[in-house]
This record gives sequence, structure tokens and C-alpha cells, in this order.
Amino acid sequence: MSSLSRLTAAIAFSAATLAALPSHADEARYNQVALRAEVSQDVAHDLMNVTLYTEAQNNDPAKLAAETTETLNIAVERARQTKGVTVKLGSRNSYPIYDNNGQQITGWRERGEIRLESADFAVLSKLTAELLKDLKMGNMDFAIANPTRKKAEDELLKDAVAAFKARADIATAAVGGKSYKLVSLSLSSAGFQPIRPMRMDAMASMSMSKSAAPQEIEAGTSEVTVAADGVIEVQMP
Repeated sequence: MSSLSRLTAAIAFSAATLAALPSHADEARYNQVALRAEVSQDVAHDLMNVTLYTEAQNNDPAKLAAETTETLNIAVERARQTKGVTVKLGSRNSYPIYDNNGQQITGWRERGEIRLESADFAVLSKLTAELLKDLKMGNMDFAIANPTRKKAEDELLKDAVAAFKARADIATAAVGGKSYKLVSLSLSSAGFQPIRPMRMDAMASMSMSKSAAPQEIEAGTSEVTVAADGVIEVQMP
């Protein structure tokens, strides 16, 4: 076959292939608008989290570790006896203490934590005050329990869709359309606003004395947000 014949055959084959492909121009979509709508709700915190710790130093690292373990074990056992409180060990670490020249190890310091969680603020507040006789306060904060968060999000889903529809109607009218088709829609939770932990001076007030009443707790709220993101295709007159 001559070069000209091969070229003619190749052109013919290419033309046939193009004819067999679907026409993407016919599938093109126009007048599409991307929209976003958000709805929010303040939800009361229903979980209280407390981190307590022991910290000490000793020249003998073995003795120091044993003392830390004993202190933590006593606190854990006391916490486990309190109904409605979840207890688990937190971080634990030890490190050497050097002399002024930074050359010689003069001792060891160790810190260990326990973490407490409860939906009963009064019970956990009382337990915390008791444990502060032997431990120190590391942190106290509040959160929303997963079932509470899910319930709030489920309640907001319908509101988010309604808000999206309202925006779709506004956008359609703004561009001079008569109606619209929903191309895509996704719903998501935007999470919570950051939780503000209790200040250290407020924590310290919980360990004033054995006879002191537990501190009154104001847990506050977090904002739960559900967002609706979607695309509409405006139908023009």
C-alpha cells in the first residue's frame, strides 16, 4: 500500500472513530449556581472532663516510679468506686534533673495523670475535690456527648435543607429564571466551637479544704452547625 493510501485509510478510520464517540456538547449544562446554607443551634454541654496529676522527684528513679504508681492506683481505685464516673490513666513521663552545669544528673522527676469523665457534674465535682487532697488539677473542660450531638444534628438536617431551598429560590429569581433543578446536594456537620477550659485559679478553689463544698459548675454550651452545599441548574424562560 502506498503512503498516500495508508494516510487516506488512517483519516477514514479516525473519522469513523469520532463519529462513534458521544457528543459531549449535547450533555453540557448551563446556568448552574453553587449554593451553601448553614443552620446552627446552641447545645448544652452534658459531659464533664477532669484531668488530675501527681508530680514528684527523687534521687532514686525506681522509688520515684513506685511512689507515682501507688498514688495513681489509690486515686483510680477511689474513682472506680464512684458510680457514673469513667476513669482512665492519662499520660505518664519521667525525666532527669541536671546540675547547674547541665552535666551531672542530680535527681529524677515524674508526672502521671488520671482522666475522669461523667455526665453527673455534682458527683464528679465532689470526687475531684476529694482527690485534690493528694493530686493536682491539670484541666477541667466540658463537651457534648456523642448521642446528644447526633440528635442535634438530625434535628438540624431538615432546617438545613429548607434553608438551601430558600436560597435556591432567591438565586433563581435573581438570575431571571422560572424554576430550577437540583444537580447535587451534600449535608455535613461543621462541628463545635472550641471549648473554653476552666481557669487555673478557679480550679485551685476546689481544693481549699476538706470541708469546703464542691464548686458550682456552669458547663456552658457549644454551637452545632449543619451545612448544606449543592448545585442547582436554573431553568430560564
